[in-house]
Amino acid sequence: MALREEFRKSGEWLFRWRSYLPLLLIALFLLALAGFRHPYGSLPVGGLWEYFCIAVAFAGLGIRTLTGGYVPVGTSGRNVKGQVADVLNTTGVYSLVRHPLYLGNFLIWLGISLFLGLWWFSLIIILILWLYYERIMFAEEEFLREKFGGAFTEWAGKTPAFIPKMSNWVKPNLPFSFKTAIRKEYSGFFAMMAVFTLLKIAGEFLSYGRLGIGWNWAIMFSLSLIIYLGVRYLKKRTDWLNVAGR
Repeated sequence: MALREEFRKSGEWLFRWRSYLPLLLIALFLLALAGFRHPYGSLPVGGLWEYFCIAVAFAGLGIRTLTGGYVPVGTSGRNVKGQVADVLNTTGVYSLVRHPLYLGNFLIWLGISLFLGLWWFSLIIILILWLYYERIMFAEEEFLREKFGGAFTEWAGKTPAFIPKMSNWVKPNLPFSFKTAIRKEYSGFFAMMAVFTLLKIAGEFLSYGRLGIGWNWAIMFSLSLIIYLGVRYLKKRTDWLNVAGR
């Protein structure tokens, strides 16, 4: 099998299971936890580092939220059976970078990996994610090339794959839908905060031999849980978050 076909086949398989495969990184996290201590052994400095890592992850979530709030239905979804694209997104965030959702995912995982304060662990995570998303992006682009032809080639020729080019900005065709963005990203937001909280609890235990977190962490986690439960109720029991064409 030629490399092009092999890359596409493996990328399509990874795409189909992309929501679950990153969970395999849990094994690496458990291994890294053995050497996890609060950065620099200083609680104040460690606190600043923790907030920096959260900010990196929130930057990724922000990219995903901005992307999801502008795109029409039938694109940028969570489909798992195969590629779906009713239209080719080339405006908004997609005018800056071809794969904004994967860029967002990458930053979220980067922020989480940096939280442990172990440079070798973050480097391993970066390499794994790069290889992982590279195959998926290749498969997606092969699908888009076949479906949209010259339109895809023209867009890909001026739009970077992974590093945004801010000067490329093109106004989105649709207005931003806050409801759509919340509906798409609320579960990811809570999962991200839950992981950070669990790592914080593990760090407190491994560094100081105590279980528990400070009031600030308790408030952040409680708010994320309340938001998650509230949005989930609205999504499952009401039509308030549904927007026509999104």
